[in-house]
Amino acid sequence: MVRVRLGKSEIIAEKNAFGALPIQRISKEEAVKLLRRAYGFGITFYDTARFYTDSEEKLGEAFAGMREKVCIATKTGAQTAETFWKDLYTSLDNLRTDYIDLYQFHNPGFCPKPGDGTGLYEAMLEAREKGMVRHIGITNHRLNIAREAVESGLYETLQFPFSYLAGEKDIELVEMCRKADMGFIAMKALSGGLITNSAAAYAFLAQYDNVLPIWGVQRERELNEFLSYVEKPPVMNEELAEVIARDREELLGEFCRGCGYCMPCPVGIEINNCARMSLLIRRAPSAAQLTPQMQAKMKLIESCLHCGSCKAKCPYGLDTPTLLEKNYKDYCEILAGKAL
Repeated sequence: MVRVRLGKSEIIAEKNAFGALPIQRISKEEAVKLLRRAYGFGITFYDTARFYTDSEEKLGEAFAGMREKVCIATKTGAQTAETFWKDLYTSLDNLRTDYIDLYQFHNPGFCPKPGDGTGLYEAMLEAREKGMVRHIGITNHRLNIAREAVESGLYETLQFPFSYLAGEKDIELVEMCRKADMGFIAMKALSGGLITNSAAAYAFLAQYDNVLPIWGVQRERELNEFLSYVEKPPVMNEELAEVIARDREELLGEFCRGCGYCMPCPVGIEINNCARMSLLIRRAPSAAQLTPQMQAKMKLIESCLHCGSCKAKCPYGLDTPTLLEKNYKDYCEILAGKAL
């Protein structure tokens, strides 16, 4: 069993953390079963957020009566101190607890600091002084804000997208966290589903002993795959290195990670799926991607207003309208049987 220490927070977790965003899509009974199974096999770190609808409630149900045995991280997207406290009390109620192990600012468009006028960081400090929050973290998709958070010395952990599709600047960020003794939590370790070889994904991240990957889990078979790595963690070898090299050649560049921060679309386009549909179909073919319902969602791209809202909100600086058009064209060719 491989363990990770999250920097100066001293949180120690098995190098398989449970990302609880996907459990909002399944029933409470199914979610509780998954969460308890994960714990039974040694997973102790669980990451959720107020933004993830009923995910917190399902965690609260699963770990009622055994709160001290798990580490729960959640997040607030608050922009004001008033909303911060509202979110915090709601999360505590949902999780059936009186403290949160790691409370994170959820992808803010700036790095909250004392005296910035928002009162957010001051509220976080007060919550920690009251024992409602034990450790302070931040999540982000923007490299400049992530770097600022590390340099500020105000945060114990950073949660940031990191996978074997990462660039040199992302790797530099991991090393910045190491030098600052700041925990690094890797989200999007499967790049929103574009990485289909979890062993290769795990082996890549295993090379960084200060990185804790969180895997989004929705189905028992997915959980079992990661549970098998608790006792027999994949290690980098020639075969996995070749998988990574092929994927990097195919995927590096302008592609949608599926984070959803571009949403909502004024005409209802499901941008976070539609802007990467052709890649999803080619890499993980599924009948669900070609149903009449999905075809109707893709056809909405024809109604794009080119308003620029999605492009302005993309943390990766992608030309989202152009990506949508390209994916729609490819999708139509796939439907016609001309390209697979």
